[in-house]
Amino acid sequence: MIKPEDVVPFDDEEAELIRSVEAGEWEPVKDADLEKYRDAARATLRKDQRINIRLTKRDLMSLKVIATEEGMPYQTLVASVLHKYVTGRLVDRGRGSIAADGP
Repeated sequence: MIKPEDVVPFDDEEAELIRSVEAGEWEPVKDADLEKYRDAARATLRKDQRINIRLTKRDLMSLKVIATEEGMPYQTLVASVLHKYVTGRLVDRGRGSIAADGP
């Protein structure tokens, strides 16, 4: 069995979390709050709206290639990119253009 003192934190944030838990700074969530958080999580994960967009054939093919590389359906990739964009978490990782590699 692994002892808590044998666990090495990954970073400063995790070390602070471990310290605060061990110091008893956390308290259980009330049932009313827990239900509120569950409802928020359900609402966040529920995809209840559809959109239709027109793309160039090249862009759609590029999306499908990237999705295949990531191991997911291209619709999921598009939804993820859009979600990250609207929440301000889209990061340009310098992927480059797939189209530039083609003919």
